[in-house]
Amino acid sequence: MSNKPLVYFLCTGNSCRSQMADGFLNSLGGDKYEVQSAGLEAHGLNPRAVQVMKEAGVDIGGNSSDVIDPDLLNRAAYVITLCGHADEHCPVISNPSVIKWHWGFDDPAKATGTEDEIMAQFRRVRDAIEERIQLFVDIGV
Repeated sequence: MSNKPLVYFLCTGNSCRSQMADGFLNSLGGDKYEVQSAGLEAHGLNPRAVQVMKEAGVDIGGNSSDVIDPDLLNRAAYVITLCGHADEHCPVISNPSVIKWHWGFDDPAKATGTEDEIMAQFRRVRDAIEERIQLFVDIGV
């Protein structure tokens, strides 16, 4: 267990958005924060998410898709939901010192169209998450 503040990213399936956020915060702020991610369910790591993160220089290929751990949830300094479903269905956090935020991003796994159009949606979401993570690392919000 680290003495750095824990940031726990939550999404429905822990396959795309929460994995991207996990990867970017580890890359950009891993010296300041302990980072974990999980889902209400574990859908496995989305290969397109792995691919677009690799394009951005962040390897999340070794990450696992996990379900929410109540101990981590209540030990976290920050619990950040990345989709509306996870925000609405997040388990009760019994620790009153946990800061819970919702940063909503479109689900790239629901993108339709050609492979190029789907990958463009993954890249848009990836870039938006990276921008939000950089803001968090820079000023803590």
